[in-house]
Order: sequence, then structure tokens, then C-alpha cells
Amino acid sequence: MKDLLIQFLKPITLLTITFTITSLFIVYFQPRPRPGGAGGGGDTIMARSFVLWLHGLGDSGPANEPIRTFFTSPEFRTTNWSFPSASSNPVSCNHGAVMPSWFDIHEIPITAASPKDESGVLKAVQKVHAMIDKEVAAGTNAENIFVCGFSQGGALTLASVLLYPKTLGGGAVFSGWVPFGSSIIERITPNAKKTPILWSHGIADGTVLFEAGQAGPPFLEQIGVSCEFKAYPGLGHSISNEELRSLESWIKTRLKSSS
Repeated sequence: MKDLLIQFLKPITLLTITFTITSLFIVYFQPRPRPGGAGGGGDTIMARSFVLWLHGLGDSGPANEPIRTFFTSPEFRTTNWSFPSASSNPVSCNHGAVMPSWFDIHEIPITAASPKDESGVLKAVQKVHAMIDKEVAAGTNAENIFVCGFSQGGALTLASVLLYPKTLGGGAVFSGWVPFGSSIIERITPNAKKTPILWSHGIADGTVLFEAGQAGPPFLEQIGVSCEFKAYPGLGHSISNEELRSLESWIKTRLKSSS
């Protein structure tokens, strides 16, 4: 079975289960060989691009690095990848236990109406923006920068791309949620509203409920942001190889060539 299914998670077990999910990436999500290989034909010169991956609660950046091996298309030969780790902080939903966390989470499962740590989210957004700014300063076109994240990292992805002042290549949210209220809308610039969003969510998710994911597209539609929402029947709080293949295709069609 290709999809990893996690149901009925208890808050105190999140850390252990997150590490289990990551280790299973290596086993289940190795790319299949493709005709032509990574050095495939075509005379198009791809410009430098950047993919920033934000992990979930209790996880780490390096543990998610196997994801990059999934992107075998020639278009990704000039892609720079980054898998940062969150600092360790007390997390309310785990009874104050200290673990890698981008911001505080008050309850599990997360619903559309769950309380939000907006101040913590905004502090985390500043860190993500600093990473993006560094890549732009290194010469990467902002429209070739893609921010992606799973669960808590997905929520941070959404906040980061919406609050970045420039148009980015895109933001990909996996099993995430909207981590702030409507008061944030006035801070979103016209350029940020042009950044497209890919949102993927498992219908069987028992940690970030599907209803929390479903609340995303209406919120984005309200502010004029394009969102492609994909629902995956039978998928729990995890990422499937089908989602990653979809992400590869989605990014590939948005990469800009060298001028």
C-alpha cells in the first residue's frame, strides 16, 4: 500500500509518529527510473530555482531530505533545496512538552475553528522570509521560489507566501490549515495575491481534520488568491507518492526559463 495512513492520533504521541512518517519516506517514496534520466533532452536553459520545505510538528529538516530525490525531471537540475529545522519550544497540545515546533498548537485534532497562535505564526514567518530574501539576494528570481510544507509546516507555508511582499512561484500546503484570522487580510499585498497555492489534504486525516483543509480555498478566494485544492480519499495525516508526483508536475509547469 503506497499511502501511509495514520488515524486517531493522541497528542502526546505526535513526536514519535512524525519521525516514523519521515523514516518511511525513504522506503516508500524512492523515485522510479524515467526514460532519458535527469540529463534529458531539450535546449531550454532553466534558471536557478529554489524549493523551501517546512516540516511538521516534532520533525526535523534533514529527516525530510529524501523528498528531493523524488524530483527527477531535468527542470530540477538547477534547483537549490533547503530543509530547515524549527527550534525546540513548549507545545500546548502536548502538555507543554518541548519539541521542534514553528509556533504553538493548542489542540489536536485541529479543526477549522481551533484557536490560533497568530503572534507565534508571524514570528515564524519572519524567519521564512529571511530565508527567501537570502535566496533572492543570491540571484534567484522570486517567481522561481516555491515554499512547501506538511501539517504545521503547511500552515506556515500558507502564512509565509501570503505575507511575502513579492510574487513567488507558488506555495504548496499538505495537510495544513489557515493559521490566522481575517484580520491578516489587510497585510497581504497585491503582488502576494498573485502567488498560486496548491493545497492537498487526506480525507481520512485524524490530526488536521479535512474540514480544516476545506476552509482554506474559501479563505483564499475571499482575498483573490488562486488555489488548486486536491482531496485524497483514504489518506490520513501523511503524504502519499501521488501527492509528491502532483507537486513535481505543478512546480515544473511554473518554473521560468533563463532569459
